[in-house]
Amino acid sequence: MITGTNKPPFKKKTKDSLFTRINKWLHLWLGLVSGIIVLIVCITGCIWVFNEEITGLLEPETKIEKQDKPVLTPSQLSAIATDLYPDKVIGYAQYQQGRTVTVSLRNPKEQGRRGGGGVTLNINPYTGEVVSKEIRKKGDVDFFRFILNGHRFLWMPYAVGRPIVNYGTLVFVVLLITGLIWWYPKKWNKSTVDKSFKIKWGASFKRVNLDLHNVLGFYSLLFLLAIAMTGMVYGIRWYSEGLYWATTGGEKLGEFRDIKSDTVNIKHLYTPQQAMDVAWKKVIAKHPRSEGFYYSFPDTARAKASIGITVYPTAGQFYNNQSYSFDQHSLKELKGKGVYAISYEASGFGGKLRKMNYDIHIGSILGFPGKVLAFLSSLIGASLPITGFLIWYGRKFKKKKKATGVEQKTAGAAPKPKLKVLPKQEEPVF
Repeated sequence: MITGTNKPPFKKKTKDSLFTRINKWLHLWLGLVSGIIVLIVCITGCIWVFNEEITGLLEPETKIEKQDKPVLTPSQLSAIATDLYPDKVIGYAQYQQGRTVTVSLRNPKEQGRRGGGGVTLNINPYTGEVVSKEIRKKGDVDFFRFILNGHRFLWMPYAVGRPIVNYGTLVFVVLLITGLIWWYPKKWNKSTVDKSFKIKWGASFKRVNLDLHNVLGFYSLLFLLAIAMTGMVYGIRWYSEGLYWATTGGEKLGEFRDIKSDTVNIKHLYTPQQAMDVAWKKVIAKHPRSEGFYYSFPDTARAKASIGITVYPTAGQFYNNQSYSFDQHSLKELKGKGVYAISYEASGFGGKLRKMNYDIHIGSILGFPGKVLAFLSSLIGASLPITGFLIWYGRKFKKKKKATGVEQKTAGAAPKPKLKVLPKQEEPVF
């Protein structure tokens, strides 16, 4: 034996299986490639979650206490808006209980287009008082529209940025799954449980960073999967259609199409303002307790344009909304096709899940607590590329620097004397 040491014999490190090596390779390189995309999408997402609440705080004048009387009709809102801006036409009106009615006006030549100039009015839904107004120039975007543009297409041209976000989100789902596999301990004991479920705050920065990546990633896993998978519904067509097919038992998801008026050759029975009021009264009679609405005024320059009205039974939630369309000439109710033409109550499991998609995406399906969970999960999601990069950088480059430093120190040093190996008969007695 070798004298001067009682160390146990060297134990050869167990080699990872092929599956484990592939899993680690995927997690590492997909994470490095998609890190900046995940960071931007998650940061903008957690800001967007509270866009209504933040807007309410920044614009306290738009808060209006609920009153026990009906809100203004479309024709009344139209009269208020056109008195102030007779050279413009109304695009839409939007209302949520406890807030003002938002009325959007556009230049006649830009009606039906996005990004055009115009005016936005905030009107008291009971008195008609104009609380605030904003004049928009062509191409202007407000703060939350800017945030949403980053979330959806990274502020790039839409045709370029949108696919990057869509498939970057798909990569993120793969990262979450491979991360869970990597995180899962080979043996369950007190040491591995502590490392897997607890953050050791008093340890070195390197250890705390590793714990933040592993532990917070595990706790937010299910929420991040729900957010990412509902987000892909809006951008990846094959995924959206496949998910709907799987959750409905084989039904095909039809294309969304605008419902058009079909009595274009008859004499107009109503003025545009009268038509809006009649359609509004029909809808509100069916949903007298709704806490919000959105309706679009038809473009009278287009004979086939229809009147669209959507009511929201619960303020801040969208899954149980109900939409109606009417012929702008005869006011005949027009029936749509597909999942969104059926009420939430009458839908099957797949239809209900599709209607809940946006509320699941932003957490509002669980009310305000759900939004808090979505916010925190998105914030953790934004941190994962950062902590993951620091782990990789520390292992990849700091070890190289350390090894280089050791080589430089030992380059001019005298060689260590070899340990004497005693004959077997001279082994010391312990």
